Amino acid sequence: MKLMIVILNDTDAEAALRALIEREFRVTRIASTGGFLRRGNTTLMIGTEEERVDDALDVIREASATPERAGGRRATVFVLDVARFEQL
Repeated sequence: MKLMIVILNDTDAEAALRALIEREFRVTRIASTGGFLRRGNTTLMIGTEEERVDDALDVIREASATPERAGGRRATVFVLDVARFEQL
């Protein structure tokens, strides 16, 4: 199991969140700030199986691809191993 931590601009977050949910990813949304100008960001936490990580990355790329940011940073993604997972 993997935990993906995805940091997006607020303007891209809603489209990415909807697209991930449509493809049956479990996503938690956290409001965050950061960067040089302290602009609003959204952090998404996604728990998924290792074989679906690339699918999630594709969804995030598609959802955050805008002409204004062609070639620029659209998201920062960390993929971490999960040693244990429980739903209580």
